[in-house]
This record gives sequence, C-alpha cells and structure tokens, in this order.
Amino acid sequence: MVFVTCTKARRAVVQYIEGFYNQRKLHSAIGYRTPLEVHTEYLSRHQAA
Repeated sequence: MVFVTCTKARRAVVQYIEGFYNQRKLHSAIGYRTPLEVHTEYLSRHQAA
C-alpha cells in the first residue's frame, strides 16, 4: 500500500491499531481477554441493572 502523505499513513496505522489490533489482542491486565470481550461484558451487566 502506498500513501500519498504522511498524514494518511498515520491515520491508517491508527485505524489498524485501534480498530483491529487492540480489539483482538489479549491483555494480561484484564484476565487475558480482549478489550471487546470486556466491553461487551460491561455493557451486558450495566444494561441489565
């Protein structure tokens, strides 16, 4: 992939990190679960209350 500007390249990297990598990476601080799993659990607990 070729980027026309550094800004467009930076945006693509941030989108990858925030939208794909961080959503699937297991984190030790949250019990080796993905942020998406933790967020979904949080929402289900707080919507039921």
